[in-house]
Amino acid sequence: MSLSIIVLAKQVPDTRNVGKDAMKADGTVNRAALSAIFNPEDLNALEQALRLKDTHPGTTVTLLTMGPGRAAEIIREGLYRGADGGYLLTDRAFAGADTLATSYALAMAIRKIRDYDLIICGRQAIDGDTAQVGPQVAEKLGLNQVTYAEEIQKVENGRITVKRRLERGVETVETNLPLVVTVNGSAPDCRPRNAKSVQKYKHARTATERQEAAATALASLYGSRPYLHLEEWSVADVGADVAQCGLSGSPTKVKKIENVVFQTKESRTLAPDDSAIDELMKELITNHTIG
Repeated sequence: MSLSIIVLAKQVPDTRNVGKDAMKADGTVNRAALSAIFNPEDLNALEQALRLKDTHPGTTVTLLTMGPGRAAEIIREGLYRGADGGYLLTDRAFAGADTLATSYALAMAIRKIRDYDLIICGRQAIDGDTAQVGPQVAEKLGLNQVTYAEEIQKVENGRITVKRRLERGVETVETNLPLVVTVNGSAPDCRPRNAKSVQKYKHARTATERQEAAATALASLYGSRPYLHLEEWSVADVGADVAQCGLSGSPTKVKKIENVVFQTKESRTLAPDDSAIDELMKELITNHTIG
């Protein structure tokens, strides 16, 4: 059977390079000060979708992401790896959204897309680590959900079998479609970019990006190659209530921000024997540095 799969993906700040300007005064992330990457576990989710596409002829994989204009890069990265298309939710009214407002916006966009059998996303994003958006989307759409997935083993006759990686072991579950699945980082890594797909989609752009490119030599491409058009939706396009979007729709508030800077004040040279290592371990455990 062919499937219509939506992959929820997020462009996140690269938390490996967080500096003093990473947060704004209002407690939101200063994304302009940080380099952006494809959320790692969303890449694991994309790979699960692409594997289903490999084994189920006629399957389509569509990315859905929310963010500023530059987040369209997430859709292009998906196209380079084998996805078929994508939608960018971008509007000033979406800015500053917590998990509740984010899941509301995504659910409204999914209702607009309408045609789906499976919604897949990463377990959590590295900029928030809440693991709430996937389950909240499922709740808002009234769908079953399987979380902590490590492998989608089988889809057949409207049923899906999923292996879950839990704290104390592995669990295999089976349920009906449609369904929301959140994928662990322990799932297989996403395949690399395909060179032919990069050449085909490297100039794919949203409407806003195409306007910026209107005066360049690329402008003529968009009339003759419709597959280079990436969908861009605003709050109005998905029929969302502005009061439930962005900061206005986010009950989560940051009470305090504190910058913690680690500094090396002293060093110690240990004797190269087991007893010195044992003493150090006891000291670290006693002062609660570890353990």
